[in-house]
Order: sequence, then C-alpha cells, then structure tokens
Amino acid sequence: MSGEADLAKPAALMAEPARAAMLVALLDGSERPASELAQVAGVSASTASEHLNRLTSGGLVNVRRAGRHRYFRLRNADVAGAVEALAAIAPRLRVDSLRAARTGRAIAYARTCYDHLAGQLGVAITDALVSRGVIGPLRPGEVGRIVTPDSPLLRTLDFDIESSRRRPDVRGCLDWTHRRPHVAGRLGAGVLTYLEEQRWIVRSRSDRSLRVEDAGRDGIAQLFGVDVTALDPAA
Repeated sequence: MSGEADLAKPAALMAEPARAAMLVALLDGSERPASELAQVAGVSASTASEHLNRLTSGGLVNVRRAGRHRYFRLRNADVAGAVEALAAIAPRLRVDSLRAARTGRAIAYARTCYDHLAGQLGVAITDALVSRGVIGPLRPGEVGRIVTPDSPLLRTLDFDIESSRRRPDVRGCLDWTHRRPHVAGRLGAGVLTYLEEQRWIVRSRSDRSLRVEDAGRDGIAQLFGVDVTALDPAA
C-alpha cells in the first residue's frame, strides 16, 4: 500500500535557483543541450551537468544522448503542469531592464506551456471553448470533458476524440500569469498545433513567448470569436 505523496523530493529539486531556471527554460516543450541550459542558469558546464543529473535521476527531466552531446527535455506534461502551478504561487522576479519588462509582457500575453497555449491568449481561447459549449468549465489540475463532440470547431481542428486515451482529451492547467485555467491535454496541444500550422502564431527565438501574426488576428477571431487586439497583457 502506498502512502501520501512525498512532495519534499520534487520540491527540493526545484528549490535550487539554477535548476529552477533550467526547468522554466524547458517549459516550452523543447529539447535543449546542456551547454544552453548552463547559459540560461548562469552556471559553469560542470555545475550544470551536476544539476541536470539530479533532475534526470529525480524523474523531472529526460535525456537523449547523441555522440558526446546530451539533450534534455521535461519528462512529461505532468512535470510542466507542476512547474506552471508552482509559478502561480511564487513571488515575481524583479524587472530591472526594459528588455526584461518587454519579455514579461510578451510571456503574459501568449506563450507555450509545454505542448499547449498559455498566457492571456490561451485563457481567452479556453473561455471561448467553454462559452461555445465545446468543453465544460475547467478546474486546474483536473481532467475536463468535451461537451459537444460533433462541434464544427473540433472538426476544423481535426480533433479526433476516439484516438488514444493515454492522456486526457481535456485538462485544466493553472495559468501562472493570470491565475485561471487554460486548456491542456490533447485538445490543448491540438489548438497550439493548428495555430502554428496556419502560421497564425510564431514562436520567439529567445524565450517561450508567441507572436500573433496579422493573419492570426483575423483567423482567431473567426474560429474562436476572440478579439486578439482587445486583449491586455497586463490583465
């Protein structure tokens, strides 16, 4: 018989600033080399290696070896959700430059959260899915439900609810910048994939923020009924 969850172990892994910075950098679902994560965390290569070994052995990160190089990514969506949820109760880092302020606004507006959309745009699209009766109201960390499986919107997204159930179709993920749930699970991943395939949104090269293209403003308005221009990143 198993007892209560041992929260202390993953919490201890996340508690070190360099390791926390690495986990946040991997929240976009990317796979990154150890050298890049060392730069993100502001530590030496040898120190980064020690931290990454701990994150890997602790089950938070997976590693892929390619010759002499190692590439790291978050283990799964559950780890990403845990990091995102912890960010919701964490104090904010001090912004001491115009560049940091711009990055903060961009991330609050639209960003990736592992394999799905987050930020105010993600929350707004989630609200649209609920208000249109496509999915039921979401609660952070809980599996949601699809209310209208034959919705035209789902057909446009080419979303098949009869596919593999190894992960939930819908899950609520707490958005740390807006403290409300955005849609995760297979549907959340499907929304992000569709928006990228249409080139309505484009990923930043320097962080996990997303830029909405001009075509995306019209497309998102037509598909979801969301007025992108009216969204306020500071809301």
